[in-house]
Amino acid sequence: MTGISPQPQPPAAGRVSGTVWGALAIVYVLWGSTYLGIRIAVETMPPFLSAGGRFIVAGLLLTALVAWRQGPAALRVTPRQLASAAVVGLLLLLGGNGLVVLAETTVPSGLAALLVAAVPMWVVLLRTAAGDRPPLRTFGGVLLGLAGLVVLTVPGLSGEVQLSGVVTVLVATLLWSAGSFSSSKIPMPANPFATSAYEMLAGGLGCLLLGLTRGEHQGLELAEISTRSWLALGYLIVFGSLVAFTAYAWLLHTAPLSLVSTYAYVNPVVAVLLGSLILNERLTWPIAVGGAIVVAGVCVIVSTERKS
Repeated sequence: MTGISPQPQPPAAGRVSGTVWGALAIVYVLWGSTYLGIRIAVETMPPFLSAGGRFIVAGLLLTALVAWRQGPAALRVTPRQLASAAVVGLLLLLGGNGLVVLAETTVPSGLAALLVAAVPMWVVLLRTAAGDRPPLRTFGGVLLGLAGLVVLTVPGLSGEVQLSGVVTVLVATLLWSAGSFSSSKIPMPANPFATSAYEMLAGGLGCLLLGLTRGEHQGLELAEISTRSWLALGYLIVFGSLVAFTAYAWLLHTAPLSLVSTYAYVNPVVAVLLGSLILNERLTWPIAVGGAIVVAGVCVIVSTERKS
């Protein structure tokens, strides 16, 4: 998960350039790898404090980058737009990403990524509740994905992982979906880069305050944080929050939305492969089968949306 609330103006489909494919590859790999980075970071770092530090630093860097490249005027927003960005940032990064970070203290990174793939399903249901009428085939994809989620909960029910961690990720996906959905319904800043910067700062501050409230700072010794956790946090800040975001924001204004949306079912596959190769996470049959079903359901949803 990232701190982006899509506000795309999708261009008409046409010939896809090599630059587009390059940017898409960045989103595929870097966002897919963030689950691995989170898992390594929380080995020796407290979850909400590390997430808060990540997004505050990334938000400040992005704010400075926007002011440098586009001028201070690009950061100007009305109080209502700033409040909207803050609410969305809290839903996406405190509720969505923050809970995923917490869950990854007990849940394998690959399983977390596959559970997060449910986000497009919840968005469809939120759209329906708001009066939208997606095609029936879209609902077929939702039902298929929900069946996959049932299978993915088996490791928690069987005791292979903590069930509380699985439930935490599912709650995170609901909050992330609510943030994504609401971002298109409330007044947001016109500049997508400024929007993301404000969302990161609000979400980061929320994570930091929650971490302090939970007492994560008590007994915390910086000397006890491993080098690989520091490197993972730096990777998440630079590559997960800045490089991948820039590529994604550019794609939203350059490539067909149907093509950009494919990250939703590629990221989990990348996360599972990296978790297995680097952290030796065991690929059990519920994770393999349930993950395949979820990805198939998301694929149906995305392919249906591109035709509607």
